[in-house]
Amino acid sequence: MSQLLQDVVGEFSKLPGIGRRTALRLAMHLLKMEADSVGEMTRSIDRFRNEIRHCNCCNNLSDRERCPICEDPTRDRSTICVVEQVADLLSIEHTRQYRGLYHVLGGVISPMQGIAPSDLKIDLLLERIARGEVREVILAISTSVEGETTSFYLMNRLNQYPAVKVSTIARGIGFGDELEYVDELTITHALINRREISPK
Repeated sequence: MSQLLQDVVGEFSKLPGIGRRTALRLAMHLLKMEADSVGEMTRSIDRFRNEIRHCNCCNNLSDRERCPICEDPTRDRSTICVVEQVADLLSIEHTRQYRGLYHVLGGVISPMQGIAPSDLKIDLLLERIARGEVREVILAISTSVEGETTSFYLMNRLNQYPAVKVSTIARGIGFGDELEYVDELTITHALINRREISPK
């Protein structure tokens, strides 16, 4: 194999979820692309890596000090949805069902990985709430052990703001899932978060 090809495959393989076979397919696809298209791709990646910033308000990714969501005057500024990563924010945004603001923690508390509460953007969240405009904080954090630990820690910290309602996104059984294959924690959340079905 060409050394140049090996180098490109090696670089692609460093990306999460990309094995050597997929990396080789991507490298071969690059050879089929127009040189201008490849140049545009590499320039975009370079600009993204060097110019991307974290919003100084919510910690979302942006190309300026504040992100478009925080600057949008039509958003409900009384509600903040707390998520682990930017990818979670994007998933919620794609539903088009939420019009409040966000706060990206940057991860979850994980003593095993050496991630303490001080490593997350929790103090930045509390600063936002202390300004008095927020009425509800929605915790949209994973149900892993680390996620549950983080939620519990946040709820304790948010107790200092009695006027602020703290809620979590509903957990339950996914559409199309068979009950016998659902784990116990998911079933527990589904039972706790059950809702009444009004007869027609």
